[in-house]
Amino acid sequence: MGNYATTWDLDSIFNGGSDSDELKDYVHKTEQLMEDLEELIRTFTSPKNTDQTEELERILEKLQVITKQLSEFGAFVSCLNAQNIHDKKANIWQSKRSELGAKLGNAMTKLDQTFVQVDDDVWKSLMNQKPFKSVSFVLNERRQQAKGKLEVDKESLINDLGIDGYHAWGQMYDALVAKLTIQMDGEELSVGQAANKLDDPDRSVRKDAFTKLQNTWGESLDLFSETLNHLAGFRLQTYKHRNWENVWKEPLDYNRMSEKTLNVMWETITEYKKHYVPYMKKKAEQLGIHQLSFYDVEAPIGESEHKMSFQEGAEFIIQHFRKFSPKMADFAEMAFEKRWIEAEDRPGKQPGGFCTSFPDSGETRIFMTYSGSPSNVATLAHELGHAYHQHVMNDLPILNQGYAMNVAETASTFAEMIVADAAVKEAVTEAEKLVLLEDKVQRSVAFFMNIHARFLFETRFYKERKQGVVSTDRLNKLMTEAQREAYVQTLEEYDPTFWASKLHFHITDVPFYNFPYTFGYLFSMGIYARAQDVGPEFEEQYIALLQDTGRMSVEDLAEKHLGVDLEKKDFWTHALDLCLSDLESFMDLV
Repeated sequence: MGNYATTWDLDSIFNGGSDSDELKDYVHKTEQLMEDLEELIRTFTSPKNTDQTEELERILEKLQVITKQLSEFGAFVSCLNAQNIHDKKANIWQSKRSELGAKLGNAMTKLDQTFVQVDDDVWKSLMNQKPFKSVSFVLNERRQQAKGKLEVDKESLINDLGIDGYHAWGQMYDALVAKLTIQMDGEELSVGQAANKLDDPDRSVRKDAFTKLQNTWGESLDLFSETLNHLAGFRLQTYKHRNWENVWKEPLDYNRMSEKTLNVMWETITEYKKHYVPYMKKKAEQLGIHQLSFYDVEAPIGESEHKMSFQEGAEFIIQHFRKFSPKMADFAEMAFEKRWIEAEDRPGKQPGGFCTSFPDSGETRIFMTYSGSPSNVATLAHELGHAYHQHVMNDLPILNQGYAMNVAETASTFAEMIVADAAVKEAVTEAEKLVLLEDKVQRSVAFFMNIHARFLFETRFYKERKQGVVSTDRLNKLMTEAQREAYVQTLEEYDPTFWASKLHFHITDVPFYNFPYTFGYLFSMGIYARAQDVGPEFEEQYIALLQDTGRMSVEDLAEKHLGVDLEKKDFWTHALDLCLSDLESFMDLV
């Protein structure tokens, strides 16, 4: 193994960053292809019989190429924005991506409406023909969803107005965050760097970071209130015109998940939370305080935290991936060697971490800020899990690669679990084992409490937003109430401005960018348990499951590959029992 670099290589995709001539040419060709597709769809008429397939075949061929190229372009722009928040040319490219995305959206809206007009028997027969059979799930899904939308001209208008009236609010949020800085210990930090201090072993450092973050976000709260209210307002107006009463409809459709599954999951978690209350008290005791505050939840207990260099973290991940899946380990090794990962700890980067795919190149890129903590190693494994998921999808039709966030989080959390488990087992001292076990339990708290608070907040915010703009003070109150309920009243101090600081509330891709994390965490528990039972044969079973994620509902996926019913409590109870085993081990060790 070589000495792995902490900065990524984007030049192998398009040489020259935001000034890239290769990128300009690529986008120009994509625009030309888009015009060709628009013309094909404009002249396309609904098939009246099963012999009329030639036009639809040509459309689907062109659509798959454009989808790949737009994803490639969008991924590159995301990387440019993330690595340097001051890259103004990247923002211009982002606007171009939104414009082309809206064009494709309009074209697809027209195509979907022609699908609706096809006679049901003709459609069914068409979907059994060779050119369409492999992507029939996605085409059936699009046809079904189109039945719940408006006429073509109205849906096109929504897409066009969305460029400056919807996506622009998300871009405005990013631009505002990019300007925020915090002074700590004589250094000027981005909000992302300051947020990293919230898991510092020293409580005074955590409290100082929390206070300064509250003040910094607080100074711009009215601006963030504007972005959040207008994003939600645009969505709600769209829903109203489509006669969608339920604000969960869009995220549930997007995640191919039933409302019953969502409700059963949260109900079961809520019942189990009582088991975590003694842990929250015990953690406060371990930290030498009377009661935890929001900035103590992610704090390590004690200072025995073992730091790993980036090289050590990479080697640890590869070693333990190999025990479950040699193919996943080989992939991770390649990602490090080819510099697909941006992990350098420096100012000027976006906060957080992500994995993005380049389907035209067959590559992925991972973004994070690595400082050597066990949680950093877990995050790196998490993002590599995402990357591997995309890797095993690369040979499928691009339309079948559109897996939703909930199953995406399954692959990443599974990878994270492998590494977290291994870290606990390999701990040299009892103190180290305690720290690492607590880190695992803390992850459950994040999914069951932090994410639940986000879900409760967003549900209640949308309900109030239907009546009009929600004030900044009210947003703070809704956030605090949601956290108090989700954390079962276990904290002394909460984070009222969390709605402003959490990017997920301001992302325009899809609302409720929260519950899929918890779903993925618990679903991956079931997969992890299966992996331990099955042994070496699991590798191929796992790949088969991942490859089905873009062409099945999550309920069908679980039934086919795990033999479980997600709409019943049994699966969730079993997954939560697995989480409790870590909790019990921690409490016993304490």
